[in-house]
Amino acid sequence: MKRIHKMLFLLLVTLSMNCESKKDQGKSSTETNKVISVNGINVKDFGLVGDGKTLNTIKIQNIIDSLDRFGGGQIIFPKGRFLSGSIEIKSNVTLYLQEGAVLLGSTDPYQYRKGIGNLAFLFAGHAENISILGTGTIDGQGRALALAIDSLHHIGERVDPNYNLRRMRPHESFRPELINLKQCKDIQIKGVTLKNSAGWLQTIEQCNQVVYDSVTVYNRAYWNNDGFDIVDCHNVRITHCNVDAADDGICLKSHSPNHFNNNIFISNCTVRSSASAIKFGTASYGGFKNVTIEHIEVFDTFRSAIAIESVDGGIIENIKVNNIIAKNTGNAIFIRLGHRSGKQPGSIKNISLKNINVEVPFGRPDIDYDLRGPEVNFFHNPFPASIVGIPDYNVEQVHLDNIEISYPGRATKGMAYVPLSRLEQVPEKMSDYPEFSMFGELPAWGFYVRHARGISFNNIRLTLEDSDFRPAFVFDDVSDLHMDQIELPMEKKAQIVLKDVDDTDLTLNKDLIKTTD
Repeated sequence: MKRIHKMLFLLLVTLSMNCESKKDQGKSSTETNKVISVNGINVKDFGLVGDGKTLNTIKIQNIIDSLDRFGGGQIIFPKGRFLSGSIEIKSNVTLYLQEGAVLLGSTDPYQYRKGIGNLAFLFAGHAENISILGTGTIDGQGRALALAIDSLHHIGERVDPNYNLRRMRPHESFRPELINLKQCKDIQIKGVTLKNSAGWLQTIEQCNQVVYDSVTVYNRAYWNNDGFDIVDCHNVRITHCNVDAADDGICLKSHSPNHFNNNIFISNCTVRSSASAIKFGTASYGGFKNVTIEHIEVFDTFRSAIAIESVDGGIIENIKVNNIIAKNTGNAIFIRLGHRSGKQPGSIKNISLKNINVEVPFGRPDIDYDLRGPEVNFFHNPFPASIVGIPDYNVEQVHLDNIEISYPGRATKGMAYVPLSRLEQVPEKMSDYPEFSMFGELPAWGFYVRHARGISFNNIRLTLEDSDFRPAFVFDDVSDLHMDQIELPMEKKAQIVLKDVDDTDLTLNKDLIKTTD
């Protein structure tokens, strides 16, 4: 019976491969028996060429479609460079890349299409039980592809209506992602290397039961090169991954007010980023609930180690962050509740940040990158960590325990100056893009907290490499503030400034505290 099924499968694939040569179409039944085994389908047995030049799109897609008709199966890519355009992955199909196998994206923009999601090299919609496994590589050749798209725009052959004139680049929607999976279930991506997208490396949107494990992400080919973008998904695990991204490393997004991310677990990952290492937002319409992030190493990262942002009406709650080590990173923690869009502001509450150690340098951490994100567009002193809401909408119940941050100091009043008597000078910027530098100069060197309620600091150690004229903490419009075991570098008075702060429990030397009108 199995022999009959094998024969039928080969016949189905052969009939569908309308671009094959007569030699390929005339395979014998003896060859058929070699093609299909319990270990999967070897693509070379179907005439695929791994020379990095021959386009294999139709043959790969026909194998997938034929497996789909037979209920699924595994496709094996042996050692070689298999060039292709867009491929749609179907339910119950596994792509297995052996050591030395490279699934190579075409640099021809006309070879790409999209399903129900964004333009992508590999895509799926409404599929179940799909896997990408092995120790091989998926390479989108993103820089060459993006530059080809750019050239087609400028000669008027394929005009991008949203072309970015300021940045001189095609819009991200015009540049294929490496992977786009939307409204899929039971996804496993393990062991492989994913690299060189023309935009975001991968978008996993409105999917359920997603597992990433031991995946290497290298996405430094072009602009908008995020590592992970997890959008409105439930039950996602990202573990033992190594991310090197020109944009945000691991990014949770919410594109719809009717959906949200729920039950996300990120652990034992290493992140290097020219933006933020781990970020909630910027798109934050529905929100993020029940997220655990632990055992993360961050290095050479320009923006924040952890950025938690709701600016589009989304609800962020029940977030646990534990054991983060960040070296040469521009900012430790950035929590922002804003009102960029949406009928009303969302909320941020029940955030636990524990066992975090960050070293903030004086200069730009990613200065040696070949591709860097935009620099802060004004002169500034080093920025503190921030927890900031907006008037009448507080960030709530944020608990920080066992936090150590080393700052460079070297702030000067000649660069910029916000006197403690004029804390209202710090702009609200309720509708602005959220970023740790968004407020301009800040009056504290360690933590700046504004429009917040139920904030606790326990066992916090802040150090300075050089002197800083600013106080360590500034609290403005804060209630229910708790502080205990705070270690600061200098026996300097007025290191903790309170403005419009009530209901406090401060186990501190009173000389450290200054109250301002």
